[in-house]
Amino acid sequence: MTMRRMWLFYTLAWIAYSILIAFAIQIDGLSKGQFDLQLAMYSEINTLPAALTLALIWPMTGLMERKGLRPLSIVFTHILLSVVFGFFWHYAVSGFMQMIVHVREIEAVRPLSAYIWPFLYSLMMYGVVAAIFHTVRSSEARRVQVLAATQAQGLLVVAELASLRNKLNPHFLFNTLHSIIALMRKDGKAAEAALFRFSDMLRYVLDTEKNGTTHVALEDELNFVRDYLNLEALRLGHRLNVDWQLDDMAGGFGIPPLTIQPLVENSIKHAFNPRSQPGNLLIKTRLKALHGELEITIRDDGPGAELADVHASSGIGVKTVERRLQLEYGKRASFSINTAPGQGFEICLTIPISSM
Repeated sequence: MTMRRMWLFYTLAWIAYSILIAFAIQIDGLSKGQFDLQLAMYSEINTLPAALTLALIWPMTGLMERKGLRPLSIVFTHILLSVVFGFFWHYAVSGFMQMIVHVREIEAVRPLSAYIWPFLYSLMMYGVVAAIFHTVRSSEARRVQVLAATQAQGLLVVAELASLRNKLNPHFLFNTLHSIIALMRKDGKAAEAALFRFSDMLRYVLDTEKNGTTHVALEDELNFVRDYLNLEALRLGHRLNVDWQLDDMAGGFGIPPLTIQPLVENSIKHAFNPRSQPGNLLIKTRLKALHGELEITIRDDGPGAELADVHASSGIGVKTVERRLQLEYGKRASFSINTAPGQGFEICLTIPISSM
């Protein structure tokens, strides 16, 4: 609640209260069709000092908050101040206002209850206002704490995302250079061509890093993967067969950079490098417009593995992509691994669609 809204509410509440009292104190006259305007005006004017005096509780609650007073000290302070307010309002201000507007006493001698009940009523009035002000301050403090915690969590997420991304970049560079070195031992010209292709891939990585890009078009990411596979094809030759099943409608939607390449690299490393016979790699994208999702599948027909061994692996590529999706999208994204010995390896992920 902003200060302007709080004080507007405070003012309107007192206006409504004074109007209610103006009618309540002459309810007997109203039942007879009589309305004493002078008495109503007296009631209206008589509430003004109380409203102004009780407004001072607001800065007082702020002082208590800054001093860090304990709850018991706060309660004790308010009890003392409410007694002071009771005497001040009813026995000083009310008497002074009666003299100003010349309101006559209905009875020459007032009973003791005529003094006690208004005094107790003023204590209750003070308590209500003090409780409301403390509640407003407490709610504002909680709101600030929640906002600060949310911002801190957001900064942690950003920091972790940056850390994960910084892991992927050197991981990609090291593994790709390792492949080029292996190619140089077999075919120098092919290695030279691979270096030129690698320079284009490096530009993609550096551009996203330099610009702080958090999302790239799926089409751009797939072109990057295509360049990577063309580079690997120079080394693997006929052993690498890639089946591209791409949804043309999905190419313009955004995904985090270096999302697909580490998953493809995982298949190259485990399904193609260890064996000499040809293998098949499937890269599939599907736009699920009704669900607002983009589905990406990477599947190979390699040796597969025990799922428990995959989770216990020290490799960072697949785990890093999964963690990035968790941080970026939370439960709105999914990441599943399907594999078994002799059954190949499949990774399927879905992310919310976002236009570039």
